[in-house]
Amino acid sequence: MASPLQDSTLLQTSTSTLIRFGGKFSPDMIVGARGIYIYTADGRKILDFTSGQMSCLIGHGHPEIVQTIAEHASGLGHLFSGMLSPPVMQLAQKLTSLLPQSLDRAMFLSTGAESNEAAIKLAKLYTGKYEIVALGASWHGMTSGATAATFHSGRRGYGHFVPGSLVLPSPNAYRSIFRHADGSYDWETELNYGWDLIDQASNGSLAAVIIEPILSSGGMHVLPPGYLRAMKTHCEEHRIGRCGSMFAIEHENVTPDILTLSKTLGNGLPLAAVVTSKRIEETCFERGFLFYTTHVNDPLPAAVGLKVLDIVIRNGLVERSRLAGLRLKAVLERLQGLYGCIGDVRGRGPMCGVEIVGDRATKIPSLEVGDALAKRMAVLGLSANLATMKSFGGVIRIARPSRSVTKSWTRAWAYSRKL
Repeated sequence: MASPLQDSTLLQTSTSTLIRFGGKFSPDMIVGARGIYIYTADGRKILDFTSGQMSCLIGHGHPEIVQTIAEHASGLGHLFSGMLSPPVMQLAQKLTSLLPQSLDRAMFLSTGAESNEAAIKLAKLYTGKYEIVALGASWHGMTSGATAATFHSGRRGYGHFVPGSLVLPSPNAYRSIFRHADGSYDWETELNYGWDLIDQASNGSLAAVIIEPILSSGGMHVLPPGYLRAMKTHCEEHRIGRCGSMFAIEHENVTPDILTLSKTLGNGLPLAAVVTSKRIEETCFERGFLFYTTHVNDPLPAAVGLKVLDIVIRNGLVERSRLAGLRLKAVLERLQGLYGCIGDVRGRGPMCGVEIVGDRATKIPSLEVGDALAKRMAVLGLSANLATMKSFGGVIRIARPSRSVTKSWTRAWAYSRKL
């Protein structure tokens, strides 16, 4: 490991050696990560409240994950794409056993963008159509088809996107102009209005809707209860497929035709999954579905994914996370009562968003206040992501590891009182 002086020098040369891909780099050089903490070159210990890139579900450096990586790196790490291995078969069996019965065919890739790209290609090949409908605040990845279905940022300067990309208004209970007479959010009218616009824009070749049950990058917006069921009804009326992402489908009891998963499945390692039905897989296979990539169905990340699922099930992390999420949200709502800059607190389980505003009455976003808060939290030893792009709306995103759920939320509360 480099010395602190060498690490500091490396940080100073970052802009002359690295391509900047989404704003400025963090001002800290991170030299270690363990459990729920990351460590800087200057010796600071920081509570990681975003689980890396929203991915380290069971914490950094989990001993069972480390052991799994070591075992497979030394004996079964990477193969030719067409070859099969026990970890891939076992992960496919385990994953599909946890999903609705119709979702019984899986493939494993490296990123969420790749999995969404594959899902879009499957939907187009199966339906023979090409139009993809997505939500305006969605983030589906940086590959061609996924980017075309991502609307809230990163669309300028690249020329034409993949044709047939259509957009629906994103559910936003805090800011939507669609309201009932009592002021409550009228998402049903908003969704119906959105589909009226889709009908006007479409040329009749609707292939699929791709949707995130929790709009993480879009500001941690949770779809309203009943939203996915209503979306399914619209899809059936338009005779198109549905694409979903994440196990959050369980909250609505709606089974998508294609499911994509990434991030937490690999606990920080590059692992994503596409899961679909026998009917769709067999039809697309017969029609020549092609999605060769260097690391499709690699054994090492598959082994890690299998171990992650084993740990989550064995340790009851789903229920523990649900309870910890309730406690975390209660803490955040207490802070909202104390500080006028907190306009909204939302989320599900340990995934929470805190929207920072300049004025609660007008709901004007305040990126300046949010940035100041994020910097102050970092000084106090808490890392939480502030979405600074205007399209994000100045939302502090929280998605801390589930490995030490009780300790992490109580320490965060202690830090918050110092702000």
